[in-house]
Amino acid sequence: MPPTVLIASFLEPELVERIRSAHPTVTLVNRPDLIAQPRFPSDHIGHPLERSEAEESEWRALLAEADILFDFDRTHLDDLPELAPRVRWIQATSSGIGPLVGRHRYHERMPETVITRASGVHAQPLSEFCLMVMLMHSRNFQAMAAGQHAQEWGRFAGSDLEGRTLVVVGLGAIGSQLVRHAAALGLQVIGVGRGDDAARFRDLPLLEYHAVDDLDAVLPRADYLVLVVPHTSETEHLLDRRRIRLLPQGSVVINIGRGVLIDEPALIEALEDGHLGGAGLDVFQEEPLPSTSPLWSMPNVLVSPHSAATSDRENARLVDLFIENLGRYLTNRPLINLLAADAVVE
Repeated sequence: MPPTVLIASFLEPELVERIRSAHPTVTLVNRPDLIAQPRFPSDHIGHPLERSEAEESEWRALLAEADILFDFDRTHLDDLPELAPRVRWIQATSSGIGPLVGRHRYHERMPETVITRASGVHAQPLSEFCLMVMLMHSRNFQAMAAGQHAQEWGRFAGSDLEGRTLVVVGLGAIGSQLVRHAAALGLQVIGVGRGDDAARFRDLPLLEYHAVDDLDAVLPRADYLVLVVPHTSETEHLLDRRRIRLLPQGSVVINIGRGVLIDEPALIEALEDGHLGGAGLDVFQEEPLPSTSPLWSMPNVLVSPHSAATSDRENARLVDLFIENLGRYLTNRPLINLLAADAVVE
């Protein structure tokens, strides 16, 4: 019997039809009237949602019949295993879902359910965000913006990226895309990944590859440092106070992974005393970033409200991935982007 797919976060009607056309034998259930409406394009959280008693009953009935979920049902994260006992596959719309899965113990409470991440979907916008931060810093965007605001014609000299050293920690889909883009701009890129198997990355235009155990030796060479690894027990405070001080004077830190990768107070201290030249931060230890954080007012810091990955083209990329994975699911082939057991953070 063909599986029933329930869409649990908003998709544009034309994208729903793409799924239906690609796999017409599947029962595809899309009830936008029962899910949160997006606040902006490709938003999977949505506006606060209140269902009537009848609507809630209807939604629970749909969960009970679902074999596959497109995204987690964020209105029932706590009791999803009980409300959706038939679900055998969840396609997430985010890559860093290990903490969510661990927090709700889905790996224990839904042992027969596989979960796939959205790895690769956000590679292009996140790579562009990193390039933007580096270009803003090297071309002294701060001086340009200040002069324009004051209507002052004061010439100045910026710098350029060619020949600068970029260290990318994490060579998954996002990190690999960034390596290609940065190398095209003339940066010397050092990649840092898991394990010593440099042959895995031989197709990337890397100056060098190092295992994460060698991070201390690499940091003193970084003009720019990008962190793009998930939150695991091994990566928490990966960039601690000691390692921040290993970075060269004036270097720039960019974090597009998770806020807990960095000792945030130590980062702030290094920015305030001038050891670091700047930072571009899309993620923070506490989100939303508290209004009391000094990061908001630092002229050499770009604060992005966890939106660097968001693009108006994201849903289309997610649907491409889902269509491919659904075809694999229907033919009993391995799914793309399976959540690994060691990525689950309890």
